[in-house]
Amino acid sequence: MAVEWSVLVLTCQRGGCVSAFQRELEARRLRGGLGPRPPPLLLAVEDPWAHLGSGGATLNALLVAAEHLSARAGCTVVTSDVLKEAHILILHTGRDFSFDDCGWAFTCLPVEEPGAAAEALVCNLDSLLGTMTHQLCVGSPPGVWVCSTDMLLTVPSAPGIDWDGFQGVRVIAVPGSQAYARNHGVYLTNEQGLVHNIIYRGTEAQIQQCAGPDGTVPLVCGVVFFSSDAAEQLLATHVIPPLDACTYMGLDSGAPPIQLSLFFDIVLCMAGGVTEQDFVKGGGDTSVRNARSVLWAALRAFPLSMACIANASYDYMTTSASDHIRSLTLLPSSASHLCFCKTAHSHVDQPCLLEDGSSVTNCLLEGAVRLAASSVIQHCHLQGPLEIGPGCLLSGLSVGSSPALQGFPLRDVVLQGHHVRLRDLPCRVFTLTGRLDDWQSQAERATYLNMPWAEFFHRTGIREGDLWDAETPQGSRCLLSARLFPVLHAHEALGLEDVLWLLAPVAGERLARWRAAWRMSWQELLPCLDKAAELSARQALFFLQGQHKVRRVLLGRQDSSLLPLARSAVHEGYHEAVLGTLDEVASTAGDAGIAARALSCIAEVLGCMARGEGGLRSGPAANREWASAFGRLESGDIAGGVRELAAERQKWMSRPALLVRAARHYEGAEQILVRQAVMSSCQFVAVGQAELPPLGHWVQVACPARLDLSGGWSDTPPITYEHGGAVVDVAVLVDGCWPIGARVRRISEPELRLVSLGGTPQSEVVAELVCRELEHLQDYCQPHAPGALLKAAFICTQVVQFPSQKPLQAQLMESFRGGFEVHTWSKLPHGSGLGTSSILAGAVMASLYRAAGKAASTESLIHAVLHLEQRLTTGGGWQDQVGGLVPGIKIGRSKAQLPLRVEVEEIQVPDGFTQTLNDHLLLVYTGKTRLARNLLQDVVRNWYARLPSAVQNADALVSNAEECAQALRQGNLPLIGKCLDCYWQQKKCMAPGCEPLAVGRMMDALRPYVYGQCLAGAGGGGFLYVLTRAPRQKEVLHQILAKTEGLGNFSIHSVEVDTGGFSVKVVGCDTEDYACPGEHTAVKAFALTHS
Repeated sequence: MAVEWSVLVLTCQRGGCVSAFQRELEARRLRGGLGPRPPPLLLAVEDPWAHLGSGGATLNALLVAAEHLSARAGCTVVTSDVLKEAHILILHTGRDFSFDDCGWAFTCLPVEEPGAAAEALVCNLDSLLGTMTHQLCVGSPPGVWVCSTDMLLTVPSAPGIDWDGFQGVRVIAVPGSQAYARNHGVYLTNEQGLVHNIIYRGTEAQIQQCAGPDGTVPLVCGVVFFSSDAAEQLLATHVIPPLDACTYMGLDSGAPPIQLSLFFDIVLCMAGGVTEQDFVKGGGDTSVRNARSVLWAALRAFPLSMACIANASYDYMTTSASDHIRSLTLLPSSASHLCFCKTAHSHVDQPCLLEDGSSVTNCLLEGAVRLAASSVIQHCHLQGPLEIGPGCLLSGLSVGSSPALQGFPLRDVVLQGHHVRLRDLPCRVFTLTGRLDDWQSQAERATYLNMPWAEFFHRTGIREGDLWDAETPQGSRCLLSARLFPVLHAHEALGLEDVLWLLAPVAGERLARWRAAWRMSWQELLPCLDKAAELSARQALFFLQGQHKVRRVLLGRQDSSLLPLARSAVHEGYHEAVLGTLDEVASTAGDAGIAARALSCIAEVLGCMARGEGGLRSGPAANREWASAFGRLESGDIAGGVRELAAERQKWMSRPALLVRAARHYEGAEQILVRQAVMSSCQFVAVGQAELPPLGHWVQVACPARLDLSGGWSDTPPITYEHGGAVVDVAVLVDGCWPIGARVRRISEPELRLVSLGGTPQSEVVAELVCRELEHLQDYCQPHAPGALLKAAFICTQVVQFPSQKPLQAQLMESFRGGFEVHTWSKLPHGSGLGTSSILAGAVMASLYRAAGKAASTESLIHAVLHLEQRLTTGGGWQDQVGGLVPGIKIGRSKAQLPLRVEVEEIQVPDGFTQTLNDHLLLVYTGKTRLARNLLQDVVRNWYARLPSAVQNADALVSNAEECAQALRQGNLPLIGKCLDCYWQQKKCMAPGCEPLAVGRMMDALRPYVYGQCLAGAGGGGFLYVLTRAPRQKEVLHQILAKTEGLGNFSIHSVEVDTGGFSVKVVGCDTEDYACPGEHTAVKAFALTHS
């Protein structure tokens, strides 16, 4: 479950960052970071005053949200009615943060989210959005949630907040130790859970008073919920002075500024133990007291309850460098939805040099960069050799900083590069502080670079007067106000070395250069920080390391998905850089498999650029404009082909329809390279010589069908040679007959007669084609062309040389003194799922080899069919021919390597178990036609994208195949059935949509009577095979299905394990009296009648 927000508001201080923050919100909407139904209103709202306070910022944000909701509702004035059904989330970015120029909200966490739709840096803002949307706020009524971003918040997935009958305002607390509470706020509540008081930095006795039975206290964690009624009353105060000064309307009306706290000026007035007199008097100046008086009148009647979330925790982001480093290097508690990692969104040349307990986020570390435990690097591009000791935080350093760093072994320091804008002048400034330094402690008892100021002055020659004006009081002289950091120099460019020298001072020249520079204190730099430039630089570095990731993943053949990175690149405008990297990998890898995946990734980028428009991703890919590039790829010139593809691509980038068509052609190019990779299996085709049968004598081959019991899809290129495959297959007779066959004879005419028969060798001719010229064979690679499979068989067996300068008739007369006639038949309907086309290809090739005076082993035929299907461009795997050409029950395997080789192992089953299997296996024809090609395109696309679900499923397919083989060896029917059911779930995961509704109803009806069931082949229709609990259940199942509504045509057929294998026979000239091989009874062609 998730909250569907009406409005999401991100407040920010004044200073020009509102546009940048608005872009960040929109980017999260685009990449799916705001949930499946993102808020219709995303608002970055600037505080009207510099020091407005969390209370004033809340009131201003609430006004802006209500104003936008009112406008959407068609109102001409702000109306509180729009709050009644609204779910509003207000996130406060708050004050500046010493260790991140973009503030608490955009502090990056060492987190990667592999399951995210789009790859992106994970900030504290994203963590809080996830916590609020999917955990903390689920089930809450309409109202306004307010959340600070100055904490790392962790709550369990089910927080257990009771919202029944809720009214008023509720604060969220997390349990903490009494020691921690001494520097924080705690809630004092009564037995009913109503807040009595809020105690900030209380005495030990006050804190003890708040403790529960377990000794913990409810800590204030910066989260408050206002019911819609309470939010209406709060909104109403925005027109009442002096509260009007909290809003942009007050600013525009000339009201004097006012500062209010959310907790101590707004929430506290509803605490039961607080009196009006004490509350109003505690307000400081007159304007705040008057504001408190107004708030008391408006909100006092609302009950203030507390929900303390068990097993929750929060980590306040302080100004302590030690605390910040600790929060980024320690794993969050088990309740967190995030998983911290040592290296997040970074490319590290030598990861072995990163010690455990260190953290690297959004970095490019080239060469030998050694990082000690308890140190953090973020947003840096560095080149080694570098050594960074313990206790360091490095951020915002570019590659140009590396030479300066190489002479300074760092330890216990914070070194940051900042984007600063001085009016219209952008510049880079570097700051250096110690891990143990305190920003605001008086210099006389504080440290700089972890040493007393007096020692620092002595070591460097710097004087107090260099840092503070003479009129600066001693009490105001602190690190925050010290003008330490060079910004501009009259004659020279400044760099990192101009602060690094402070660590190892060299008397004279450096000191003089430092004194000559215009310097600023951190306090003076803060208002000048350019948050937009910093966010932009982080984004540029993210995609730079992303380009390295592309190379690393593709060249290393890693099972990491690049699709989320592609989506982000398109959303953020970095698609050209990613496309260029993919072009580079494809053209220089020197490996067809790697190049094919790179081209598939380019297709994904183009598809993302279409943004869901322009038509379906699957479609034709034979436009003549791409032919030249395709020709280069076909000829083996991958680099030239990739260059031509890239040049042609530029002409197809202008609108979604063209982008989609370009993506299809890149997938077509990818398939060319897949075919070349698979055709490496040709080296396992060994053809010998045999006696040439007499002219006119038929060579006839009859084959069983196959049932795939587990592992299918793992045999499909490229999965089979990139991941490795394993498939358990059974060769079967259908209704007692070999259902697939072919016969070939030599004829005196120098031509090729290609004849398709009905269901048996004695059937009438369905289609006939005569080829007398080589040109008649040129469409062999178009699967739907008449006779394409048979044409491809002549070419792949090299009975015919194509292309060739020698005419077809001359070739035939020279080699065979005539031509050939081929007949094929199949009793199985189109799209049966029983491997018909591949097995038929095997039958044709076996008979053609023999008729041409050649001989090929079964292993050779398996690999020859692989070759044929690649030439045919159907792109099939190897399981079908293994299933139909190798007798009995077996498991085929392929390793994750090229050349692709299939090895087959017979599965030895217990005595009598084959008959048991015959008694318990049945085929049910579903009446639905399968469209395997579309399924295949989707599966290959998902595999090349390395979607985590596809990779995990490929692992599961192979392991389930091995389990199924073991179950067969044991003769364990229930375990085999379990494997079948598991296999069907895996097929549905691999190819969503492969279970038609009617098939689902059929399977539901049969489930009580079977151990397991699965659609054969790719699914989507064809045959369902079932393993029944009781033997010989054909009639029983027929009756069950006949009573089930919505099934349409179906029929049930018996199957037997074929232990003999396919047969090759020379049967003479007359075929009229030749019975269907394996036909033990009179068998009719398939009658698909309504049952």
